[in-house]
Formats: sequence, C-alpha cells, structure tokens
Amino acid sequence: MSKVNYKFDTLKIHGGYHAEEHNGSVAVPIYQTAAFELGDTNRADKLFSFNGEDPIYTRLSNPTVDVLEKRLAALHGVKSAVVLASGMAAVSCSLLNAAGKGGRILTTSRLYGGTVDAFSTIFSELGLEADFVDHPDDPMEFARNLKPETKAIFIESISNPLATVLSMEVIAKIAHRQGIPLIVDNTVATPYLLNPFEYGADVVIYSATKALSGHGNVIAGAVLESGKFSYDNGRFPQFERKLWFLRDTGDRERSILEVFPDAPFTGRLRAVYLNYLGAAASPFDAYLILLGLETLSERVSKQIASTREILTYLEKSRYVSWVSYPETDESPYKELADKYFPNGAGSILSFGFVGTEKQKREFLASTKIFSYQANIGDARSLIINPAQTTHIELTSEQRRNVGLTPDTIRLSIGLESARDLIEDLEQAFQKASQNTILS
Repeated sequence: MSKVNYKFDTLKIHGGYHAEEHNGSVAVPIYQTAAFELGDTNRADKLFSFNGEDPIYTRLSNPTVDVLEKRLAALHGVKSAVVLASGMAAVSCSLLNAAGKGGRILTTSRLYGGTVDAFSTIFSELGLEADFVDHPDDPMEFARNLKPETKAIFIESISNPLATVLSMEVIAKIAHRQGIPLIVDNTVATPYLLNPFEYGADVVIYSATKALSGHGNVIAGAVLESGKFSYDNGRFPQFERKLWFLRDTGDRERSILEVFPDAPFTGRLRAVYLNYLGAAASPFDAYLILLGLETLSERVSKQIASTREILTYLEKSRYVSWVSYPETDESPYKELADKYFPNGAGSILSFGFVGTEKQKREFLASTKIFSYQANIGDARSLIINPAQTTHIELTSEQRRNVGLTPDTIRLSIGLESARDLIEDLEQAFQKASQNTILS
C-alpha cells in the first residue's frame, strides 16, 4: 500500500496488509502463538542479530500485531510504529527511552492523572525527573523552563479532561532548537483529526484503548516516530552506545543507530523496553484494534456532530456554569482548534455543574444512557467527575494550574442519538435539582 498515495479511509482498511502473505485470508488472521519456527540455524543467526524482520517470539513481534503497526504507520505517513499492552506502557516506555540515565522531561499538568502521578511515584525512582510548565498557553514558557538535562518535551494534542489545545508547532521549534524531540500524546484527537507529525512532532503516542479501537473492549497503546530526528547529536548516548546483544553475525557490537538507522526511537523501544519490560500487546487485542480502525473516521465524525449538538444544549442550560471545548467562540483555544482540527476537536468536553456536591453526585447517578466510568472514546457515551476520579492524583496546586475544579463534569460522546443524550442529561439535571432551585 505504501507505493500508492492512498487516502486515509483506504489505508485504515487496507494499510499494512497483503492477503497473499497470509494464505489469502481477507481478514487479518489472529496468530495466537507464543513462538515461531526458526527454520534452520543460519536463519536463526540472522533473526537473532536483527538482520531479519520475521517474528521469533510474540513478546517482540507477531504477524497480527505487525499489521496493526504497519497500518498505524501508514495512517501517519511514517515508517515505524510499536504497539504495546497499554497506553501507560506507551507513555512510560517512550519517556524512559528519550530520557536515558539522568534525563529530564519538560511537560505540563494537562495530562492524564496517572501520567502526572507516575512522574513522582515511578519515574523518579528510575532516575527520570520532570519539570512542569505552569502556564503552557504561552509557548515561550517551555523555552524558559528548559534545562541542560532536558531530553524531551511531552504534551497532549487535546488535553483530558478540559480539551485544551497548545501551540504544537511553536513548541516543536523550541524543542528542536534545544536538540530534543517533541513527544505528543494524540489519544483524544486520533490520526483522523490530527497528524502531529505534520506540525513538528517527533514521537506520537496513543492509548489505543480509546477512540482508535473505539469499543471499550481492549487495553493497548502505540508509539510512532517521524524518523527525522537525529539522535546522534551528542545528547542521547543511549542510542550511540555499542551493545553486545545487538552484535552482528561476526560478533561485532553495534549501536541502536547502526541497527535501526531509519527508526532509532521505536527500534530501541522495541529492542530494550518492550523486550525486557515485556509490555507486549496480544494478537487478539491487535485484531480488535484493527477492527476498530476500519470505522474510525465514521465513528469520530458522528461523535463530533453529536458533541456540537450537546455543546449547544449545555451552553443554554441553567444547570451549567461554564463549558470547556476548544471550538466555542469564547474558548481561548478556538484559533488553535481551527488550525489543527478543521474536522473537529474531538468528542470530549467538560462543564461546570451548578449545585451542591450532593446534587452533583445525584446527577451522576441519574443518567440512564451516559455510563459512569473512567474511560473515553467509547462507542457508548460516558460521564464522570474527573477531579474525584481520573485526575485524583493531581495535587491541589496542579488542579488550580490546570483549571480542574470540583464542579467539573466530563463527557465522552458516543454513537447514540444526540437527542436522546440531551434528554438524558436534562432528566438527570431535573432529578438532581428537585426541591432545590438552581441558578
């Protein structure tokens, strides 16, 4: 498929797959096996010295997972991707891969709560430290917070839960002037709405659990790289170091840059972190994500249309004090949303609930279609109070910097009728406000 300039909707169905290589199977087969025949010792020598791409062991590679990786790469116009067992595995392995020993990551608190907490609870124990930009809407704040040990800048293209947007292109230029990569978590946007590589990103991360698969039935993550960043600039010795396990058939030690010259970031991530930490995605999970990808643009388009209808309703509701979504005229992110997201800014929005904490909890308990759960990007519509759940790890100061207040309700819009969803919210609002006048 790479030899023809196919469009997104063709690649999401056909990219990375050739039926003649899989016994003519129309659907991608599930290779449910732990290991693969090596053939003979000469072939084994080639495979174990990274001189061949055929699978050896499913922890490292598998034909079903391989098709998913190639399809994701095709959708982004790049050559390399790695699929892992979860979105957090994708985040963790990517940041550790970039930082190396004693490196720092420059980021913001506008991240998934578990990611923020990982910096203090896990990454610091492994020698990775983080610096947080307090005012990320000013991209120059990233430049002012860079340190000699900073090895990457990490942001989300659309933040969760408040759906804010940063000036990605400017931040990418700041990173590149420092000789470091920009890593972008594009989970909320998906490649259908945004390809971060077009705006300077060097590494793109996904929780494939969310809209990529879209049906709430799989846990997985993905990491892709542009292949354009130079890791031989002296700031990343982990990519230049000669390693015994990368030796060639003549027992000559080689570096990551020698073995994976076109894809050093994902090459090292697979050879080191996926290999030794073992966060491998299963063939069946890869199959489920491939099924989800086939309807990605149709699902996301409908979800955005419904999001806009619900947004209009919420803006007029007396039960709502504010709405956070980058397409609104009042949003400080509208100009950036128009630039980066001409097809829509996703199906996540948040609003402020007018009422007491007790009423808010009754409201959450009263929805009949919206499901109260800690996920996003599902075919089902979801609702949650993020300050008390998905982002509970954030400190009080971090919540203030993010703007995450106790009255915040986050919606993830699914594929149901927008009219039914609006009526569901209305009846829940009314039930929560019984015997109390909300203003």
